[in-house]
Amino acid sequence: MSGLPDPQLRHDRTPDDALAQIAAFDGDLLLDLDETLYLRNSTEDYLDSASPGFIAYVLLRLLDVLKPWRNRGGPVARDWWRLRLVNLLFPWTRARWQRRVTALAAGSANAPLIAALRGSNARVTIVTAGFAPVVTPLIAALGFADAPLIAASASSPDDRVRGKLAMAIDALGEARVRASMVVTDSRDDQPLLDHCAAPLRTLWPDARYRHAFSRVYVPGRYLNEVKRPGQRYIVRGILQEDFAFWVLASITGAGMPVLHVLGLLALLISFWAIYERGYVDNDHAARDYEHDPRLSSTFGHVEVATPAIMPWLWAAGTGAIAIVLLRWPAAPAAADFGLWGLTLVASYALFKIYNRLDKGTRIWLFPGLQLARSASFVALVPIGVAASLALGAHVIARWVPYYLYRIGNQEWPEAPFFLSRLMFYLLLWLMMVFTQGHESVLTPTALALMGWNIFRARRDLTHLFRDARRIDR
Repeated sequence: MSGLPDPQLRHDRTPDDALAQIAAFDGDLLLDLDETLYLRNSTEDYLDSASPGFIAYVLLRLLDVLKPWRNRGGPVARDWWRLRLVNLLFPWTRARWQRRVTALAAGSANAPLIAALRGSNARVTIVTAGFAPVVTPLIAALGFADAPLIAASASSPDDRVRGKLAMAIDALGEARVRASMVVTDSRDDQPLLDHCAAPLRTLWPDARYRHAFSRVYVPGRYLNEVKRPGQRYIVRGILQEDFAFWVLASITGAGMPVLHVLGLLALLISFWAIYERGYVDNDHAARDYEHDPRLSSTFGHVEVATPAIMPWLWAAGTGAIAIVLLRWPAAPAAADFGLWGLTLVASYALFKIYNRLDKGTRIWLFPGLQLARSASFVALVPIGVAASLALGAHVIARWVPYYLYRIGNQEWPEAPFFLSRLMFYLLLWLMMVFTQGHESVLTPTALALMGWNIFRARRDLTHLFRDARRIDR
């Protein structure tokens, strides 16, 4: 069965082939809007008109966490819920959209397609899953104000749930739909393509799906959407690893634990606003200077704001908040702000240097980067011997697979990171016990870190004990 052609590909046409067929067609032509007649996405562009953009972006991200469409409409209704939230909380968005559509239409109209439509005898009906109040002024700006429009209602998610085929049949009747030509770019329109006489699915080379608020800077967004897309790295790699170690390594010495944790969280945001800039520079340096750059599949395809100044403003603001919280109720010293600023500048400078060195030399700078992200907080927060050993084990466990990756010139090795980290911590801990006595390392902090390491390595330990075999029997 794997050798059979994909039935969904049978309607695919090149742009040139599609334009030729459109120019020769005489009959009802059902025309898609987004990424077809309009080379962007109307819903995303409408949402992008909401202001202030940062607040709108945060609220829409919260909506994605809550997922109210699970109770009404399903995933296909997501955009309806997003539109509803923006219209409710940012009612001036409609006016801003009306002012933007002329420029958007002029810059993103599919000129070759429009020329082919003007030269044909086709009777164009625009059929879109976009919402009627959003697309109506856009279609007028594109020069199709007189074309019949079949669009999703903004008052209910039902049209999104039913799909374009049902909407088209309701508006035109089944006979006209069956005799029509359908021009679209979306595989979601497969039912409509299968139902018509002349199906044309075409990907236009200048079409771009641009997410709303891609120009809005938010710390962590580049990491989440470009550097490590789909990995939930902020939660798994930063909060559950770096931040957990920051808290466990220092919480026992905190006079006000809640403020201490909040201060560390603000400090984490401050640090990662700058460290993420290092990742941006890393990708750009790889693209510009390396023969075989390893970039994610979303690099160059997903637009994310990466300004030069704004991350430093975020780092300064959240860093100042962190210092106040960590020092409360005492007043922070001027030296605290200077020391943290120096830590950020040094970390970024190290990353910039790392990005411009050959891969063999990078091996020896990599531990420095890992030390920066794992232990930068000690510039402001004192820690004991046990915490230092744990952070050292953390850095070594991260460096070993990188070392093997670089010297082996192959894929990243499948090493049990958590088990390795536990082993390094245990070895360093035992060395301190043997040489300095147990008093310096047998502390609540040491036990908490050991417990956390064991917990994180629990699956690796299970596999180890399950797979272990004696070879003398």
